[in-house]
Amino acid sequence: MAPEIEKVKVLIIGSGPAGYTAAIYAARAGMNPVLYTGGQPGGQLTITTDVENYPGYPDGIMGPEMMEDFRKQAERFGTKVRYGLVTKVNFNVQPHQVIVDDQVEIHADTVIISTGASAKWLGLESEERLNGKGVSACAVCDGFFFKGQDVAIVGAGDTACEEASYLANICNKVYMIVRRDEMRASQIMQKRVMNNPKIEILWNTETEEILGDDEVTGARVVNNVTKEVKELAVSGFFVAIGHEPNTGIFKDFINMDDSGYIKTIPGSTKTNIEGVFACGDAQDHIYRQAVTAAGTGCMAALDAERYLASKE
Repeated sequence: MAPEIEKVKVLIIGSGPAGYTAAIYAARAGMNPVLYTGGQPGGQLTITTDVENYPGYPDGIMGPEMMEDFRKQAERFGTKVRYGLVTKVNFNVQPHQVIVDDQVEIHADTVIISTGASAKWLGLESEERLNGKGVSACAVCDGFFFKGQDVAIVGAGDTACEEASYLANICNKVYMIVRRDEMRASQIMQKRVMNNPKIEILWNTETEEILGDDEVTGARVVNNVTKEVKELAVSGFFVAIGHEPNTGIFKDFINMDDSGYIKTIPGSTKTNIEGVFACGDAQDHIYRQAVTAAGTGCMAALDAERYLASKE
């Protein structure tokens, strides 16, 4: 039996700060948006414990609670929030065709992509267990909690160098764990960390285990050349080995960079496909903050509204 087809004006794919903000604006503009949450409702913030850098929460807020607030606000104006994963799209036709969970078919006049990005992890059991308890993939988000303490960061690219420098401003000492005997980072970023007296670079080093029962107390690392094992006494452990944008299902239609981040027309959220807009971390590999994601979510809804008005 062919799936039942639902027609919508605005379909939002993804439910982090970008998706929910787009929903709030689209709903208030009377566009009756439908939002599908994706596999991780609330996005990366649901694995973040304390959020202290989002304006309007003077005492900070837990990531999951904040996303719950966003969801309620979107629903209050009439957004239909649904649990489901978009499994297939066809952006070559108008209205755009979107399949959810391989069974629901939606025809959407406009689509707002806010599928975010996922941090890449080392794949250690201890890393997963202590995530949010000293293990983090965002130094800018969580570095503040380790003011004056010793921390470690894994990575060798520009982001890792940037985050190590950021941590060195607020922490007592930063161990930078680099797997090879060289970095991928640009020369200027390498110089910056090498010349920082608070940063100690551990070359040819890999993490065997993050230590601690309820919170991070250290890390056991091994030199992959000499095989020497040592323990670092750290209270924070940051993973900066890159992010993976959740954009795979759009790759046959949407222009992306080499890493899979969606390219938008500068100054807008427009993609190369008419009526398809992208916001949040799916198109932003530079800032990756909740507040910037929310800002682009607002832009996407306004762009969609203008697009629909121009078609009427």
